[in-house]
Amino acid sequence: MKNFINVLLITLIYFISIKGQVQMINITFQVNTKNLSHGEAVYITGNHPNLGDWSPGVVKLEKVDEELWRIDLEFPKQFKVEYKFSKGSWATEAVTDDDEVPRNHSLVAEKDTNLFIEINKWKDQVKYKTAGQIYGDIVYHRQVEGKEIKPRDIIVWLPPGYNENRKYPVLYMHDGQNLFDPATSSFGVDWQLDETAHRLITENEIEPLIIVGINNTPDRIDEYSPTAKGIAYMKFIVNVVKPFIDKNYATITGRENTLIGGSSMGGLISFMLAWYYLDVFSKAACFSPAFKYRDFNFAAVINEYKGEKKNVKFYIDNGGVDLDAKLQSGVDQMISSLKSLGYTEEEDLFIVIDKEAPHNEAAWAKRAWKPLKIFLGK
Repeated sequence: MKNFINVLLITLIYFISIKGQVQMINITFQVNTKNLSHGEAVYITGNHPNLGDWSPGVVKLEKVDEELWRIDLEFPKQFKVEYKFSKGSWATEAVTDDDEVPRNHSLVAEKDTNLFIEINKWKDQVKYKTAGQIYGDIVYHRQVEGKEIKPRDIIVWLPPGYNENRKYPVLYMHDGQNLFDPATSSFGVDWQLDETAHRLITENEIEPLIIVGINNTPDRIDEYSPTAKGIAYMKFIVNVVKPFIDKNYATITGRENTLIGGSSMGGLISFMLAWYYLDVFSKAACFSPAFKYRDFNFAAVINEYKGEKKNVKFYIDNGGVDLDAKLQSGVDQMISSLKSLGYTEEEDLFIVIDKEAPHNEAAWAKRAWKPLKIFLGK
């Protein structure tokens, strides 16, 4: 016991010393806005846990007076902070005076900084411009419930000429808000999966399919990670969503015609679903996957796997700008791990790297046709 305590103390001292070596910078965000209704508040979100990891309704600013809101946050020195403001959801994010959805604000945390931002308009107050439109037949299933996770909407896109006397393969996709409708998409641009699938089907390039979008929640990061909520989310898809879709739509239920896909953390959880639920999914499309990000490395988990090669096809796709550049080392490690298990490029491992592409819906929309052609091409 004494030796165990000594080891624990040494480990604790080590981590404290490591943490002490990281210099932290304080950034004060002050927002002046006149256009809030009674009960509304200002939120900030961005690319750091202190900013809610892009969950818009997590980090609330403190009200100073009727027009001024403020928050003090710490970040590691030299960290590139990217952030946006909203009233608690992407449907209410701040827009420019020209009614445009702005790019991310950003700065590198060099020293303690006081920022003053003026916001005159919010997305729900203007008819803002969007890219894309809803194309085809979509069915909404509201507030579908699962165990130990928040309820969420399920969105079903039906192929042109959908006929209940015919059976269709199904692609399940995460971040359902961002797939079909620019009005609900996080940054006003959707994946345009509806347009892309419609074009490929009508041009007879792929088999007609059903696409199921599963909306995210404020717990997105945990639900799309190797956590207890991530396990609950995977069980929700396998035990609730898929049986519901198979019961209510004309689906081919077997694994060979059941696909899973997503981007960023959604790319990670897509890989996990195909890896752990081999009897359900046969193909996974992982866009800009966060295999290795911050304090976890799922590529290392696969590297430690000693079992037989699993009968799954993987499409792994990454850009090369900003966050995608940071994710590339995890992508490289995952590809290496899969190849060591016997996966072969252009057979059961398909790799696309676009060095000029950033980490966003517009970039994924441009490449979304690729896994559709690979997995469902005629």
